[in-house]
Amino acid sequence: MKWITRARAKVDRIACPWLIKRFIDPTPEFIYVPAEEVLAEAETQEAIPYDVQGVELGHHGPFCSFDAFLRKYRLEGKDPALDRLALIVRGADTSDKDLTPESRGLDAIAAGFQTMEIGDHEKLEREFPLYDALYVYCGGTWPIPKLAGHVSSPFPREVRHL
Repeated sequence: MKWITRARAKVDRIACPWLIKRFIDPTPEFIYVPAEEVLAEAETQEAIPYDVQGVELGHHGPFCSFDAFLRKYRLEGKDPALDRLALIVRGADTSDKDLTPESRGLDAIAAGFQTMEIGDHEKLEREFPLYDALYVYCGGTWPIPKLAGHVSSPFPREVRHL
């Protein structure tokens, strides 16, 4: 499937693609365009818009787009690690920076990546391991299991020979 959102990704626009790739769609295509073009391009390219105002997979009240994905794809409440990660992401992506002790750190890391002036797809490549690590920190298993709705990591596991 194709997924489309605003360019210059920060927290939610990196966390959501991680969630999509790991738990929803094993072969996603992510498209980043200027904010004012998202809805028109979504229609033209038959892509699912997320993290833009007025869409189902966006912010609703105190909840961020990551929360919307968990609800829509029935992942909420099924994996305690994802639920914990959702709190961290929500805190980092909204004004509730103290929602979890980790939220301010994730926000700072995301701001650092944004300051690096690298493209959105390169951010995905560089930040996915961060979200893998946060998922494991939150109690998730590694590698991420291939269960209903889950896909394993595309990153090879490091093998150390003693």
